[in-house]
Amino acid sequence: MERATPILDFISLGIFVTVVIGFVYLIIFIHDIPYEQAKKRNHPQQDAIHVAGWVSLFTLHVIWPFLWIWAFLYKPDTGWGFETVSIKDSPEKQNEIKELKERLTVLEEKLSKKEEVK
Repeated sequence: MERATPILDFISLGIFVTVVIGFVYLIIFIHDIPYEQAKKRNHPQQDAIHVAGWVSLFTLHVIWPFLWIWAFLYKPDTGWGFETVSIKDSPEKQNEIKELKERLTVLEEKLSKKEEVK
């Protein structure tokens, strides 16, 4: 018995190829989420997160949850969030910085005089 047209075969093949391409795209999209968040937060190690995301893609996303945590720990306004230091608002810190700069210039002058003597 012969079939007249294999049109359903071509339709099912087209659906299958579309689903496979969509699945591959979805996996790549999901693996890139930590990198996109790191880029949005201006994370200092965003390139490392990106590379580790590709490594995670080839290791079946074993390290992907750790990348997610790594990308989300850094916040743009507070950094890592362990300690907040505001030097600009503190006059005591400004005075201390000024004194340290003065001491540094004095030490640089002494060092340059010693080098001239040699």
